[in-house]
Amino acid sequence: MNVEIDNKGFDRRAFVGAAGGLVLGAVTGWTLAASAPRVIEVVAKKFEFAPGEIRVARGEAVMLQFTAPEVPMGFNLADFNLRADIVPGKVTALPFTADKAGTFTFLCDVFCGSGHEDMSGTLVVT
Repeated sequence: MNVEIDNKGFDRRAFVGAAGGLVLGAVTGWTLAASAPRVIEVVAKKFEFAPGEIRVARGEAVMLQFTAPEVPMGFNLADFNLRADIVPGKVTALPFTADKAGTFTFLCDVFCGSGHEDMSGTLVVT
């Protein structure tokens, strides 16, 4: 193996290899960070979702994480065929990528007491 060293002791191959490694590492780190979903925490409580409005970009990967401090609840976003049971004391994770823009209603589909029929929220996809 020949290593080119100029008159100042500079190893070009080592320099090019190190620079390439830095660029590859930066690109790999950016790709991994770009592919990690944004976590959105949602609390389902009598008789509302908090937050009541969720905003995402079209094509953005998100992880909806639900908790219910009181009683079992449900999450139903019919326009995207998404549904989950939300059990007190547990975190329910629902991965999701919106493939269409607009404003969509989600609701609780597990009876949680009087006021249940008004328990809904809005997903806004831009």
